[in-house]
Amino acid sequence: MSNVFLMILFAVLFMSIVPQKTDGEFEQWCIADEQAPDEELQVALDWACGKGGADCIKIQVNQPCYFPNTVRDHASYAFNDYFQKFKHKGGSCYSKGAALITELDPSYNSCQYKFVP
Repeated sequence: MSNVFLMILFAVLFMSIVPQKTDGEFEQWCIADEQAPDEELQVALDWACGKGGADCIKIQVNQPCYFPNTVRDHASYAFNDYFQKFKHKGGSCYSKGAALITELDPSYNSCQYKFVP
């Protein structure tokens, strides 16, 4: 097979496995930046779950996203909830540099991160 054919085949395969919305945009979630210090994440988490309006019930004790019980994991859930609720109303995934966009669904076990097209 020629190199051109292999490159085209690879491109088609890649496009078929990457999640996309019907209008060609990629699905995106907002998660905590691995490099952000816990102190910054806690401040951003408190804001997201308070004034930010994120629904943080699922990261409470005995709820599906409580474990792992870390600031980073709880912040990721809260950041994403905020982002999905408000991304079409001017909200962003920034949290003063404590968050970033991913195209990999961060859901795990019974903890499902929502995605709003």
